[in-house]
Amino acid sequence: MAGSDKQSIVRRTEQLALDHLLRNGLDLLERNFRCRHGEIDLVMLDDETVVFVEVRFRKFSHFATAVASVDVHKQRRLCRAGGYYLRTHPCRHNAPVRFDVVAFDGPNQQDFALQWLQDAFRPGDRGI
Repeated sequence: MAGSDKQSIVRRTEQLALDHLLRNGLDLLERNFRCRHGEIDLVMLDDETVVFVEVRFRKFSHFATAVASVDVHKQRRLCRAGGYYLRTHPCRHNAPVRFDVVAFDGPNQQDFALQWLQDAFRPGDRGI
C-alpha cells in the first residue's frame, strides 16, 4: 500500500472512530497528541474519565487482527504517552483514566467492521 493511500486510510479510520465515540457521548479533548513517548490518536472525555484511544486498521489476513496489533510494546508506549499527557495537563492530573482501542478490520474501506474495546488494557497488566 502506497504511503499516501495508507495516510488516507488512517485519516478516514480516525474520523470514523471519532464520529462513533462522539455519537456515544464522549467529548474530544485532543486529536493526534504527540510527545517523545509516542502518539495518542484521540484523547476523549467520558464524563470525568480521560480516555486515551488507539485507532487501528487491518485488512483481513492470516496475521494479527487490528485489535491484536496493539501488542504489549504498543500498550507500554501508550501508557507512557498518557502519563505525559496527564502531567502536562494539570486540570486532568487526578482524573480517572482508561485506554480504549477502536479497531477496524475489513477487506476495504467500504466494508470496515468497527470494534470498540473500552478499557482494553491498564498500566500494570501483563507487564505493561
